[in-house]
Amino acid sequence: MAETAKPLRLLAHDADDLGVLSAALQDAVAKIGDIRWDAQGRTLTIACNRFRWEAAKGKQGERVRSALQFGDVTGVQGRNLRRDAKGAVVELLSIGFTPAEEAPAGVVTLTFAGGGDLRVSVDCLDVALADVSDPWTTPRTPGHAD
Repeated sequence: MAETAKPLRLLAHDADDLGVLSAALQDAVAKIGDIRWDAQGRTLTIACNRFRWEAAKGKQGERVRSALQFGDVTGVQGRNLRRDAKGAVVELLSIGFTPAEEAPAGVVTLTFAGGGDLRVSVDCLDVALADVSDPWTTPRTPGHAD
């Protein structure tokens, strides 16, 4: 990676950690086909193009290819996401965690623009985010209505 581009390498083991990952991944885009659940391996992996909020300067920003992986996954449910549309693009808005009655289990909810979401049931929070490419410039900075 370029010397000025410090790749993110983050882990989340509690709800506060997950909040940091959520902020770093806000406005990340991914294709439905880049969301992979390995039921036998109990992992959910999402390859995405993350907007580098930490490097945003003025009108021109950067994106970087990133991988997000959840461990100890016991189930995955999607709502308003067409699994058969592998090339469809989704934009991540936020990631939240709802603890179960028996800690440290719970449900991670990934909320996407357009009303879709992904519910990931986990035995515990074991989440990793890693940038896996050099960043590239993009003329489009994501915006949100107030």
